[in-house]
Amino acid sequence: MADEHHGHSYTANREAHQRRLRRIEGQVRGLQRMVDEDAYCIDVLTQVSAATRALQAFALELLEEHMAGCVVDAARQSDDAAAAKVREAADAIARLVKS
Repeated sequence: MADEHHGHSYTANREAHQRRLRRIEGQVRGLQRMVDEDAYCIDVLTQVSAATRALQAFALELLEEHMAGCVVDAARQSDDAAAAKVREAADAIARLVKS
């Protein structure tokens, strides 16, 4: 059941999210190994880029779910609730763009 502040639960896509996060975790562990093994800096940076892209893709997927779920639900409740959720999403997008 979704609570008012956090909106939708991850239940529908929980397994897919967990799989994706485990792959990203593996990429980060690979980075740790590369550093332990004194891998060439450019090779490490290439892997950092891949891990960063994977995290960004995950963030965009969550954002899409948020817009389709929480924001749409808030819009059904009231204009004020919708405006608050849109602002919250816009702030999250701004943080993603800065990262």
